Formats: sequence, C-alpha cells, structure tokens
Amino acid sequence: MTGIAYIGGYTPDTGGSGVGITLVDLESLARLGETRASGPSFLAAHPRLPVLYAVEEGERGMVSVFARADDGALTPLSRRPSEGSAPCHLAVDPSGTRLAVANYGDGTVSVHGIDGSGLLTDVWTFPYREGAHAHQAVFGPDGVLYVTDLGAGEVRRYLVDGEVASHPDGPVRLASGMGPRHMARSGDHWYVAGELDGTVRVYDDGWRELRAVPASATGGENAPSHLEVSGGSVYVGNRGPDTVSVFSPLTLDPIAEVGCGGVWPRHFAIAGDRMYVANQRSGGVAVLTMKDGVPRFDGEVFAVGTPSCVLPSA
Repeated sequence: MTGIAYIGGYTPDTGGSGVGITLVDLESLARLGETRASGPSFLAAHPRLPVLYAVEEGERGMVSVFARADDGALTPLSRRPSEGSAPCHLAVDPSGTRLAVANYGDGTVSVHGIDGSGLLTDVWTFPYREGAHAHQAVFGPDGVLYVTDLGAGEVRRYLVDGEVASHPDGPVRLASGMGPRHMARSGDHWYVAGELDGTVRVYDDGWRELRAVPASATGGENAPSHLEVSGGSVYVGNRGPDTVSVFSPLTLDPIAEVGCGGVWPRHFAIAGDRMYVANQRSGGVAVLTMKDGVPRFDGEVFAVGTPSCVLPSA
C-alpha cells in the first residue's frame, strides 16, 4: 500500500473547478473524501502532529488548519489571514514550531508560530517592494528561511531561530530575468527553476552559480513550475511543453524528458515507485511509474478539478 494523498487546487471562487481538498488512495486511486475549502492551492503537513495546513489563494489571503483523522479525513480547526494577497505556498519547519507563507500577490512573507497542538499563534510579517511576488518558502538547515521572489528576481532570507527577522546579509540576487519559482536543497547545493527564462540552475552553499541549463529540450516556450531532488536526480515540471525533465545533480546533464500525462504540470510528488503530477489545465493527477529514476506515463489519471498540489501522506 503506497498510502494516501491530499490534492489541493483552485475552486470556482478562485478561478477553478475543484471542490477544495480531495483525499485519494494512491494505490487504487479511489476517492476517499473531499473537504470544502476556498482555493487551497498548496498544502503542508505538520512533521509530527496529525495536522494539515492549506493556503486560500484569494485576494485577501487566508491560512486554514485541519485536524487529520487516522483514515485521513480532515476536520477544520482554525482559519486566519495570511497577511498578504494570493498566498501560493507554505511550509512547516522541521521542528514543527514555525509556518512560513509566501504571498504571491503582494510579495509579503509571513511566519506564524505553531503551538503544541498544531494551531497558529504569533505572526511576523515582512512586506516587500512593489512588484515582488513571493513564490516558495523553504526552511534551510542553517536556521534560515529562504523565499524565492519571482518578481524581484532574488531569494529572500530570514532568520527563524528565536525571534524572526530579516537576514543581516539581505537577499541573494539571481540572474536577471530568471524569475525564480521553486527550489530545493540537496547536500551543499541549491537547485532553482526559473519560470521566466525556462532554466534550471545549480548554486553552491554560498549561492555562487555553478551551471544553468534549459529546463526543457523541446525548444518551445516553457514556464517551469515545481522542482524536486529525489533519489539522486533533479526533477522539473515544464508548463508549455507539458513534460517532466530529469537531470543529474551538480552537472545538470539531461537524463530524460517525458510527457506529464496532461496539460500544465503545476506540481508533482514522488511516493514509492510512482510520480503523481497535478496537471492544472487538464483536470487530473497523472500517475507516472518510476523506473531507474525515470518516470513514465502509462495512461492512468485521477480526475480532479484544476489540481495544483499533491501531498502524499503515509
């Protein structure tokens, strides 16, 4: 049994057709339940507690907290402002005491305290300059929160041990016109997908760029979406070509590029020997079988309205 997963996406009030959060059995692809929510475009789980967090990607952004039952069913616990507009990503730190939210609309980053029951407590808010679009929040192993800012073309940094504050060294400027979207750390290196220039780039621990390559070899327009490092490979979703690319670490040598099983791969997750791709514009999560680190689409799709996030949960 592979387990279960939660699928978030856009609802009619946020420009989509989904119902909220859908619970699915990953082995049989049986629909186990649905939980109403407004535009839950990204989800995150508490590392220890049976608690799930979801953004509500509206003009007045919100964060919802749900209790998870043993069978995966969700019960709403609380709901509070995200402190910005159009929140599109959130992450919980490994200790389970901080929740970071990236508000795409106005670029505001908010960091919320988490108490012993998983509920949100105090909040630190960091607005930014005009044109900022915070896209993803990642807690690093060094007590620093890293936030990609597609609009500002940089990675913003915040100290999160104790009182939350802006990093004294400021943000990391990346290549002009890149448009950093999603990133992942593996070992001493960072990998970043450039939504605006269609690249994947690797940086060392001091944020010196080591290599940049096209995220897709198709040659057409491409807006890379999600990036993940798993099992010794770097995976990137390509919106436009509608593919998933596989690269070797460090050198970013291309290994494979395969069809994503739908249209506009917004996000994907790897669980066991499968990759689950949320294809936003074709209304389904495609199942790709992993063999020797390369995903292959065999025709299996779980139908769900405008999916934008897949969160596996054992």
